[in-house]
Amino acid sequence: MKRYNIYVNGKAYDVMVEESNGAAPMMAAPVPSAAPAPSAAPAVAAAPAVAAAPAAEAAPAPAAAVNVPVEGGTDVAAPMPGTILDIKVAVGATVKAGQAIFVLEAMKMENDINSPIDGTIASINVTKGESVSSGTLLAVIK
Repeated sequence: MKRYNIYVNGKAYDVMVEESNGAAPMMAAPVPSAAPAPSAAPAVAAAPAVAAAPAAEAAPAPAAAVNVPVEGGTDVAAPMPGTILDIKVAVGATVKAGQAIFVLEAMKMENDINSPIDGTIASINVTKGESVSSGTLLAVIK
């Protein structure tokens, strides 16, 4: 745990920050500090809060490790969480690198998921309308 003095609208708060390993953070209400520090301190105190943000984005990485790679094939994984709106190919179809094989809706936008290589679709592991997480195995191309 680290302790910081944070200033918001001229009011000082004594804040304790605990490093998380991907679990939901435990939040406590800020407590007003007894003695305000010099005005140069807020710029220094803001840096640790920004540094904590990338740790929250690191959590989706283990989801990719759950997918077991198929021997001799190239995995196509979801780059972001969303819903599969369309599957543009079938098992056994020949695809070219850059060809759209799925349409993934994320944050109200339709995103084409393209084939990374030339090859043949060996398996499709999702269905139309299915919600997927970042790193979910969508298909295997051989």
